[in-house]
Order: sequence, then structure tokens, then C-alpha cells
Amino acid sequence: MKRFNKKYLPLVIGIAVAAGIFIGGKLNFTDTSDRLFTSNSKKDKLNRLIDYIDYEYVDDVNTDSIVDVTVNGILDNLDPHSVYIPSEDMERVSDNMKGDFVGIGINFYTYKDTITVIRTVEGGPSEKAGIKGGDRILFANGDTIYGKKLQNNDVVKRLKGPINSEVNLKVLRKGEDNLLTFKIKRDHVAIKSVDAAYKLTDNLGYIKINRFAESTYKEFKQELDKLQDQGITELALDLRGNPGGFLGIAEQIVDEFLQDGKLILFTKNKRGNINKSYATSKGDFENGKIYVLIDENSASASEIVAGALQDNDKGTIVGRRSYGKGLVQREMELGDGSAVRLTVSRYYTPTGRSIQRSYENGNEDYYNEYYERIESGELLDEHKIQVADSLKFTTPKGKIVYGGGGIIPDVFVPLDAGMQNETIMFLKRRGFISNFVFEYLDQDRDAYNNISREQFINDFELNDDIVLEFQDYLNEKTEANITFVAYNEEIKHYIKATLANQLYGNGAFEEVINRNDIVIDEVITLSKIP
Repeated sequence: MKRFNKKYLPLVIGIAVAAGIFIGGKLNFTDTSDRLFTSNSKKDKLNRLIDYIDYEYVDDVNTDSIVDVTVNGILDNLDPHSVYIPSEDMERVSDNMKGDFVGIGINFYTYKDTITVIRTVEGGPSEKAGIKGGDRILFANGDTIYGKKLQNNDVVKRLKGPINSEVNLKVLRKGEDNLLTFKIKRDHVAIKSVDAAYKLTDNLGYIKINRFAESTYKEFKQELDKLQDQGITELALDLRGNPGGFLGIAEQIVDEFLQDGKLILFTKNKRGNINKSYATSKGDFENGKIYVLIDENSASASEIVAGALQDNDKGTIVGRRSYGKGLVQREMELGDGSAVRLTVSRYYTPTGRSIQRSYENGNEDYYNEYYERIESGELLDEHKIQVADSLKFTTPKGKIVYGGGGIIPDVFVPLDAGMQNETIMFLKRRGFISNFVFEYLDQDRDAYNNISREQFINDFELNDDIVLEFQDYLNEKTEANITFVAYNEEIKHYIKATLANQLYGNGAFEEVINRNDIVIDEVITLSKIP
């Protein structure tokens, strides 16, 4: 297979997975603070070196940056998933894992040096105040927030603030002669971790989870209850591309499917202490049929869910081999607003297998394993997946499963060479499709006023001209010669899905895109088998 160009499939995918898959919350430190932070020569040496540089070195040096480099250097020599979070990133990271933030609730795009609303967050302060997609926000509390020198971070700082505080916005709206004024009270705004929940067939429901945050189980349970009220007896749980999150949240979701007393997982720390987690009697879908969708970017908590169900002979795992992360992190503050997420234990699936990939050859080699999977042909042919007989385990019903590097699905579905080709994935990741759709939609939003969400998803068809317009847009925005002649239909499908998202939100993208998804097709086929 031709080697993937890293320009179009950047290593940041792997790094993002590593940084984003914090699992913790259940573990307890038995060491006291006195034991953890006693003085010793190694710590004194580092402290003295920093003091010497501060007070004696010939030039002024930012020792804070030296400390940051030192911390990262130490963690790099441990494992790929122990990470340092600088103080300036803590709020963003914490908000993402908490599942909400305090703000006004908009998704925006900087269009011609102006903050332009793509969509308001459903139920958020801006939606309640009457802000609409396409609105240009020009002033916030009298301050100008447009112009070439304004960065997105500056805009966010001016729009965020303490809860219940107010911000006065002046907005330019097409069709209005004068600027509109809105007084918006800042409030908690949800960062949804459930992207979509709807029925694929009369009996088969679908829920897609993008991460395991504090709010994820509550979101998931609400959607599962709605689908059960609609009569589903089977569920497709889509964890593709899900980098993980809190271990406890994964356990709660697994508990919905497993009978009381079934082992979910166990963890083991450096002292050999084992902590086992079991399902309870509260699960509401224990008698339902479950399909878990995974791929090479499903990691950590996603693998806990898939592994627990697979090892208990519950449901069917569909897709491609998962990422392979079996380490547990705990977040610890460093006293200056920064923190470290340190690996404190390993987790094991119910049969006793660890699915952690080897990192003996260093972090770079660890992340490059992603490309090795591509080059080996594993993503296209299940027989190319390398397994070790020494890591073979058997489930209670006699199914053979393997440890040592991810969850191998029960039903393999290859990478879709059309919908997931390198060019389209690059255009999607870089925001070209989303930005084009915004500008296309902004030409005449009123044209969609009388088209319902259901009508758009089921019946609306884009003509081929939109693909030509997108090609012209790319030629204007980038000097790179990006063409997709062989994938015109796939591009058109992505444009429709993105258009649905910007018009209707709330899972509309997934409802459109899933209609051309071979993994979803496989699940629907499996659900029809008695």
C-alpha cells in the first residue's frame, strides 16, 4: 500500500489521543503527603539548579519555561500517556472533561475578520436571547471584536465570564438596516459528548459518544431511555474516534448492558493492589442486543466498554482494531495552576487481558505505530492484524480474544476507501468543508426556512454544481493542488451532512453521513439475523 503522506494525516492525531484520554477518579492514594513530598537529594539538586540559574546565570532566563521543559522531559521518559498540563490550558481541559463551561453558547467562524455565528448552542443563552446563525458580532460591552489583529482566544475571553454576568452585544444581521442589540446573561453551556441518538430501524437504535466526560453517562442515559420508549430492542453504540475519558463513566455505561455481578474490569497498581469493578442490578438494557462500533482511534474508556462486553459474551464488536491503551491516569495539581496526569495503574478486561500497546521503543515509535497499521494493510484486511498466541484468552462461552494492543472486533469492517480517503479526511480536519458550507449557506439562508429537518435528511438533494463551487473555493483558499475527481459523490455527501449540521444541529450530521457508512450498513445487516 502507498505510504500515507504525513502532511495530510498529521501525527497530532496520535498526540491528541494521548493527551485526551484521561482515565481516573476511582483510585485512591494511600501515601500521605509527608511520604510523597519528603526532601531528598534528587529534589534538592533540581531546586538548586533552578535557583542558580535564577540568581547567578549571566543572562535573564525564564525559569518557568525551563521547568515546563524539565517536567515534559521527565514524563516523556515514563510512558506516552503521562502528560503535563500547563496552567494556561487547565481551564479549557477541565471544561472539556467536566462537560460544560460558562459563556454565551455560540459556535463561531472568523469570516472576513469578523466573528460570525455558525450556530447557537441548543438551549444556551444566545439561543434564548435570539442570536441566529449568520449574525456578525461586532461589539461586546462596547469593545470592538472584529479586525485582522484579533485572535480567537481574545474573542473567547471577552465573551466568557462569571456565571450570571451580562454581556451586551451589537450584531449585524443581513436584511436589517441597523445593528441589533442583545443583552445576554452568561450561564453554563453544555459541551455535548453524545453527538447523536436516533433510530436506524424500527428495532435498532443508535447513539454516538465522542468522549467520556463527567456529563456523558447522564446524556447517554437520557437518550437511551428515549429510544427505549420508542420501542428499540437493539442498540448500536458508536465509539469510533472516541479517545476515552473517565474510567467511572465507562463503568456506568457498561453497567447498563451487563447483568448484576458480572466483572467489568480490574486495575492493578505498582504495589500489586487489585481493584475490581462489577456490574450492578440497575442496568436497563441487560436484555437488549448491543453492537459496539470501534476503530483505530477508539481508545482507553472506549476500549473498556468494548472489552468488558466482549469478554462477557455480550453483544457484538464491529469495526477495526482499537487504539490499544490500557493505562490509567490520575490528575495531580503542581501548585502553580498546572497539573500532571500521571499513569498510576494498568487496567485489565474481565478475562485478564491487557490491551496496552508496547512503548518500549519510545513515544515516537509508539505514535508511528498508527502509520504502520496503514502500511501493513491491517485497516483493509483483518488477516493482516498481528496477534500473539501467548496473549490468547478465552471468554466464558469459548470465544478466543487477544491482548497486547487493542480490541480486535468480532466483525471486521475495512476502512472505506471512498468516504475515508486521505484527501477527504484532510479537507474535513482542516475545516475546508465546514467553512465552505458556512459561506455557501450565508448567501441565502432563507432558502431553507421551509425545509424541515426530516425533509432535508430524507429527501433533499444537492446538485453537482456545488462540488464545482467547492473546487473553486479550494483553489481560492489554498495554493495546494487539491482535487477529488474520483470522489465527487463522497464530497457531495459530506457537504450535505455539514449543511444539515449548520442548519439543524443536534445529530443531523450523523443522520446524513451514516446513510453512506459501511459500518452502519453492516450493523443493520447483523441486526436482521435471527
